Amino acid sequence: MFRAICFSVMLLPVMALSQDDPVVPEPPMTIDRLSEIVTALDPDVIMRGPAMEFTLEDIPIVVIADPGADRMRAMVPIASLEDVSAEEMTRMMQANFDTALDARYAVAQDRVWGVYIHPLAALERAEFLSGIAQTVNLARSYGSTYSGGAQVFGGGDSNGIYEDLLQDLLDRGQDI
Repeated sequence: MFRAICFSVMLLPVMALSQDDPVVPEPPMTIDRLSEIVTALDPDVIMRGPAMEFTLEDIPIVVIADPGADRMRAMVPIASLEDVSAEEMTRMMQANFDTALDARYAVAQDRVWGVYIHPLAALERAEFLSGIAQTVNLARSYGSTYSGGAQVFGGGDSNGIYEDLLQDLLDRGQDI
């Protein structure tokens, strides 16, 4: 009986969705679809094969997609590695654990980067835009809160700043 009740309760949301609001899944993400979304964010995007270079709020972003590996990477340069103290490195690693969220601090080519990495085909528009907003926020908050911005413990201003940026990005690409 317990199993039957649990099964019925689990089906209620599915049944409600299928009757009232059918969920139409997004098509798989492709380089072409990704470039349409990025172009809606910055019409001055520079396309270089699977790489896209653009700017949001004076922050340069590079997005690289590899359909063969089914990966997408969005990157924001943050600082020269030689300028990073041991304390800052520790703080970035702490942030990767709790406040960077889906974006991460990373080191490559003697530089600190904010990165967001996701399987390409499964990437949805809103996930991509949220990842871009989090990555931009990592660059913005470097040296202070080290936060991706979406979820912040406490009553500060960071959450509102993130929500404003994400809503702006969602609004720009609304038809895509």
